[in-house]
Amino acid sequence: MISVEEALKIVLKNIGDWGIEEISLDQSLGRILREKVMADRDFPPYDRVTMDGIGISYKQFEGGQRVFEVAGVAAAGSVKNTLFNQSTCLEVMTGSILPAGVDTVIRYEDLKIDSGKATVLLDQINFNQNIHFKGMDRKQGTEILQPGKRLSSSEIGVCATVGKERIKVSRLPKTIIISTGDELVEIDQIPLPHQIRRSNVYRIATVLKSYHIQPTTAHLADQYDEIVGKLRGYLENFDLIILSGGVSEGKFDYLPAAFAALGIDKLFHKVKQRPGKPFWLGSKARSMIFAFPGNPVSSFMCAQQYFKPWLDHSLRAEEVNLPFAVLAEDVHFAPNLTYFLEVKIDFDPSGRIMAYPIKGNGSGDLANLVDADAFIQLPSDRTRFLKGDVYPFITYRNLLGG
Repeated sequence: MISVEEALKIVLKNIGDWGIEEISLDQSLGRILREKVMADRDFPPYDRVTMDGIGISYKQFEGGQRVFEVAGVAAAGSVKNTLFNQSTCLEVMTGSILPAGVDTVIRYEDLKIDSGKATVLLDQINFNQNIHFKGMDRKQGTEILQPGKRLSSSEIGVCATVGKERIKVSRLPKTIIISTGDELVEIDQIPLPHQIRRSNVYRIATVLKSYHIQPTTAHLADQYDEIVGKLRGYLENFDLIILSGGVSEGKFDYLPAAFAALGIDKLFHKVKQRPGKPFWLGSKARSMIFAFPGNPVSSFMCAQQYFKPWLDHSLRAEEVNLPFAVLAEDVHFAPNLTYFLEVKIDFDPSGRIMAYPIKGNGSGDLANLVDADAFIQLPSDRTRFLKGDVYPFITYRNLLGG
């Protein structure tokens, strides 16, 4: 049995690589960027007016002039205009090209316009105010986005701005999620007293779908020969195989023996942690195999702690460090194991991230996953964890809502 730190190190040492594909920009939300995105021209591409109002020559205002005859209008989308007479002004609209001869823009809110004349209501203005100058944001040929970015609406908007109709992203692995155990029935069935619905598959699938991976799902009964036969086919057809259940010490936990029979290279089995101690990891040829315990909280925690970082690294996503939270209550945990405690996350009035322990009934208590937001990682080198101590946490919710 290895430590959590050793397990994560092994996981990240065995990342996958499924190459790069080019897709339409409108299909790229949530995908991992695999190319540099460059500015195809200066941004903004011209001296841009940032407020509706009038454009003047600053030296006229500086010389005491406060009333300006309106000589014309510069609209957004029109060609560049010119202020020929410095003692006059042009009405200018947000987004329009700054007219030649204009070096300062005054907002409509600071004016009174009557009978074709604009009176400035301010005693002081700033030279070059309300102007966004050409190339102020980015110069042509400079890098705007780096590979590894997860494409959100912001990045997609930038790609559209520079004319990237198609974009290179990480190719996604062909994936299957497999439940095991004779006690499981489909979710549309009414379980008998000795049965439960196969919910883990759906829970783990949500993690994959957040990466736009659409997994195949399957189920294996507690029959050794069937397990070996079906796994042999899955190894030939899938890059990523995720299993739930069948890896502990039970009489019908056949997976470790089946893996050995199929020549799968075991990277580790069992981690010094709670929940999720029986976690098994292995690989063979093109396939990576994550075999999680069957208990709902155990499988979900392992997916968050190990699988998601592995997938991020495999897709070449930029690295994100774990956040830290303040423990809101004293916790006692005697076993010499790393404890991934379910917590509710909140913010105190000073802005600190607070972690409130959720009391449950162990790794089979799936209702806790609804009440909690995250797992806080408590180290194995102590038994008492005091209110006010700070530890890393893994969240599986958007803590800011939305």
